[in-house]
Amino acid sequence: MDLIKKKKISVCLSAALLGILTACTVSYKFNGSSINYDKVKTISFENFPNRSAAFVWGPMESMFNTALQDIYMQQTRLKQVRRDGDLQLSGEITNYDAYNKGVGADGYSTMAELRMTVNVRFVNNSNHAEDFDNQQFSASREYNSTQQLSAVQEELVTQMIDEIVDQIFNATVANW
Repeated sequence: MDLIKKKKISVCLSAALLGILTACTVSYKFNGSSINYDKVKTISFENFPNRSAAFVWGPMESMFNTALQDIYMQQTRLKQVRRDGDLQLSGEITNYDAYNKGVGADGYSTMAELRMTVNVRFVNNSNHAEDFDNQQFSASREYNSTQQLSAVQEELVTQMIDEIVDQIFNATVANW
């Protein structure tokens, strides 16, 4: 009888300990920036036009510009101004292309890759050592070539834009 009682107590203690361990978690969110808000208060963006020579998908330009501005507005306390911000971002979408990636035994393409490249110019008027000119940021996504590009394009472009915007954000203000 003592053995059964000890097992019940052991099971109850184990369950309680497991409950406590899963309830107590610590999480860190490294989304932010290393901006000195005493010196840097504003940011300005020029429109990033789509200058891809290969082909153009109409909504991509506005999707990119909106996503770029949104990340700075959501993850920093910077005020957006029309021009002459303490931080200034400009550039263009320089490449948007689809490539055959793999060929099956039948000689037809099995995978395709969509690529996007953005050229960025960054000016930090409080610390010009952080400036850069014509830095390239790229992303790519693969998709099954049996799918029409038009069926997967919006989702893939959104994913690539998110990746490139994160790269730009990290290169400009997340210096940790």
